[in-house]
Formats: sequence, C-alpha cells, structure tokens
Amino acid sequence: MSDDGQQQTGHERVPSRQRRRFPGISSRAYEHPADRSALVALRKLSGFDTVFKALSGLLPERSLRLLFLSDSVRVSERQFQHLHDMLLDACYILDLEKVPPMYVNQDPQPNAMCIGLDEPIIVVTTGLVELLDEEEMRAVVGHEVGHALSGHSVYRTILLFLTSLALKVAWIPLGNFAIMAIITALREWFRKSELSADRAGLLVGQDVRASMRGLMKIAGGNHLHEMNVDAFLEQAEEYDSGGDLRDSVLKILNVLPRSHPFATIRAAELKKWAESRDYQRIMDGHYPRRDGDKDTSVSDSFRESAASYASDVKTSKDPLMKLVTDLAGGAGDLGGRVRRGFDGFRSPPPAKGGPSDAPQEG
Repeated sequence: MSDDGQQQTGHERVPSRQRRRFPGISSRAYEHPADRSALVALRKLSGFDTVFKALSGLLPERSLRLLFLSDSVRVSERQFQHLHDMLLDACYILDLEKVPPMYVNQDPQPNAMCIGLDEPIIVVTTGLVELLDEEEMRAVVGHEVGHALSGHSVYRTILLFLTSLALKVAWIPLGNFAIMAIITALREWFRKSELSADRAGLLVGQDVRASMRGLMKIAGGNHLHEMNVDAFLEQAEEYDSGGDLRDSVLKILNVLPRSHPFATIRAAELKKWAESRDYQRIMDGHYPRRDGDKDTSVSDSFRESAASYASDVKTSKDPLMKLVTDLAGGAGDLGGRVRRGFDGFRSPPPAKGGPSDAPQEG
C-alpha cells in the first residue's frame, strides 16, 4: 500500500516510490517534548477517561458528525479516491488500525482538522485540496492521522467547545475570564501538538521539500513559481532574531489567540527535526513502540519537556530570550538593557535647543 504507485485525479503525477512503514510505532516517537509531557500526564491521570466520557454528553460531537455527513463529501473509493488512497496509505505507514472517516468540506479557506472524542474524524477544506499537489497533500493527510494516533482530537474538540462557550458567556466577566484562561493554556499546548503532527506528516510523506512547499503555500497561496523554500526559511530566521524587546512582546501577543504556530516557524521547526538524529533513528527502524506506552514515566517526559524549553531559550536569537539567558547567567546592566529595549513604547521627549538635544535611536 505504501508503494501504491502513480495517481492521477487532476493532481500532479508523482513517481512511484516505496515509503518506509513503522509497525507498532508510538506517537511518542514524533511528539514534540512539550506536547508529549502533557499527553503522558493526562493519560496517567486516574479517572481521566471517565471524566471525558461524562463530558462527551455536553459536547456537540454527534451534531458535528451529522453536520459533516449531511453537508460535506465523505472520502471513499467512489468520492475523492486520491484522498482515500492517501488516507489508507498514511494509516498503513503509521500502523493506525482503525481508519478515521474523512470529509471534504466546501470552504475556500485552506484548512484541515481532526476532531472527535470517541472516534476521530478528519475534515479537509476544498481550499486546501485545490491548493496542494499530491505529495504536499500526502503530508497533510499524514499530519491529521498523526493527530488521531496521538489522541489530539479529544483536546481539539474540547478547545472548539470552550471557544464557542466563551463567546456565549462573554457578558459574565469572571466566567469568561476563567474559560479564557483554560483556552489560552489549551492553545499553547495545541500549538506544540501541531509541531508533532507536522513530524507525523513527514514520516508519512517522507519528502521534506513537499512538507515545506505545503506550509509555504498555506502562507502565500498557489504561486509556487513566485516563491522559494530557502527564502521562506530565511523569513523564520529573521522573525526569530530580528527586532528588540518590543518586538518580542508583540510576537507573544500575536501568537496567543492562535491555535497554530506561524507557517514560517513550523517550516523551520520541521526542517530542524528532519535533520536531527531522532528522525534518522526512526527512519532506520529504531523508535518507541506502542506496547511500551503504559511504562512511560511522567517525570521523564516533564524533564524532556523542560530540557526542550531550556534549549529553545538558550539557542533562540530573540531579544527577550537572550535577556532571559543573560539573567540566568548573571549578566550585568540588565536594567539598562530592558529600558533601552522598551524605549520605543514611550513618546520621545520634545527637543530642546539644537540637533544635539534630539532623541537618539537606541
């Protein structure tokens, strides 16, 4: 199945090539450390399944399933067959025994999601199907199957529910504040889960350039002849290292309401992982198996997560992250650096006298 050959259904014809399969692979193999630690802790939590089964009665999961069944096109051998083949292939490669139902929804906005509490369902929009070529779409389908294998659909459904609930209780100050705090925490987790699913998409497609192209198209549309992957990655480098402390704060404020990381950041993170020893080990057949998930240590997962965040802070070129690193290292004149970094937020004082009294750029 993973060497299913060439496919034509209005999409780019791609050469047949064999892809590696990962029997019994655990989602821990590709999960981002911050994502993995949260999931391990939740899976270990006593009564976790019972709570969510009770909660399922409050969530509109049945309504969502009926909505997609009645007003979208279900992918099968007879409808969107090329997507059906990709779905079977992705489940085969990641060894997901139960193939999730998949729907195509009429929406010009390129998007895909995996939702559901009891059984995940995958939804892709027509905007995404029309935007991506065969190999780019294969990575997206693998991305969503990765969400299903990791159990992300449960938390994604809760996030959608709580976001809807927040709008309904926005007039209650304290109630809305409490819900928004949970939503903010869930969004932070979900942004990390997107990095995990991007890795799953790469394991399925096994074509890093196709994964990069897909992210680039999501950012800039179907003008591939006008875009360049290397230049796109340079944007991520500029975003990470450019500006001052004001820009660092604005970056945080910009990302808080989002469920997904920015496309350039996702591309840079995926490229870094594709070049890592961890990815190569998986491709060589050395990866954690599902049958060992129950023995996973919560404390080990949290340590890995903490180490990952510490590494991100240490290697980041962002001015705020540099300041945090200097603070940890005991660097001097931090007060002055913070003052200079935020000078731009204040109105410059009026000039007194000649040019020498004009405000200087810091």
